[in-house]
Amino acid sequence: MSTCPEFDHLLVFPHLHVQNANAVSSPLTHGFPSMTAFLGLMWALERKSRAAEMDLAFKAVSTVCHDHQEHITEGGFVKSFCLTRNPIDKDGSTAAIVEEGRIHLDLSLIFAIRSARWNHKPESRPTDLAALAELLTGMRIAGGTLKPPTQAWRHRYQPWIVDLTGTEDDRQIEYRKMRMRLLPGFALVLREDRLESRLSELQAEDATATQLDAWLSLSRINWRYQPDANNNGKGEWTNDRRGQGWTVPIPVGYATLASHDAGKVANARDATTPFCFVESLYSIGQWVSPHRLTDVNQLLWYADSQPDNGLYRCRNDYQPVADPFESLYDFE
Repeated sequence: MSTCPEFDHLLVFPHLHVQNANAVSSPLTHGFPSMTAFLGLMWALERKSRAAEMDLAFKAVSTVCHDHQEHITEGGFVKSFCLTRNPIDKDGSTAAIVEEGRIHLDLSLIFAIRSARWNHKPESRPTDLAALAELLTGMRIAGGTLKPPTQAWRHRYQPWIVDLTGTEDDRQIEYRKMRMRLLPGFALVLREDRLESRLSELQAEDATATQLDAWLSLSRINWRYQPDANNNGKGEWTNDRRGQGWTVPIPVGYATLASHDAGKVANARDATTPFCFVESLYSIGQWVSPHRLTDVNQLLWYADSQPDNGLYRCRNDYQPVADPFESLYDFE
């Protein structure tokens, strides 16, 4: 089982105001951008930093959400996205409406970095930090635009670097300082263990239950009537989320459907790279306050690709499971 790659610094961009980020994280989920979007941002920022001749290797990423505003209707039980009105066609007819989900976010980004330069030349950190902040301002974050803070001079909006090159005790001290500065907010962690436990519960009632049934069960609130123990006709309604925390269905990557050699697929973006069709992989996540995460590895997400198995996904070590690929992908 893979674990988070080694790193020695954390790069923190606090309280970024992102406008019109993509709220549709997959064909089946919405409400917050997928973690794959933040991994893509991490790799794009790494390429830009290398072009600027910075010796930085980005290993993992995490995000802490402080506030959000999804563009949806407010009235009624069933909600829908607020859609934009597109200009009319050249013949005067109404243009087709493509449903898009948008969300405003106030979030903090944390990048795990390995850098020999920052170890041997600590005086280069402030210059690199300013350059990275400038690069980030011109990039899209989950399809959204980064809005400059109205009070950029305030301490809470200043990015900083966390040095984790000391002993384990030193690392824990620095991490505790960092997570307290990220409050109030919530970090998304992976809870594949919940998927396994719910599957066991469902199979105890119905042997034909699958991982998909368990995922759908965890994606909703299930109310059940509990009769009174004295059989006096007075019972109570309970739901299975009580005491389980704030769990949500999330996409965690992609699985290959069909692979093709380079140049074999018409209209592909790159004719020199092998091409494959994919579908989304789904799991269960949980929103947790950073002060409840006792180790920095519980906070971070990293890429874990297995091309031979056709799996390209992101992972988090909040609650590692024995065989996450088998439990996640076997929806047959």
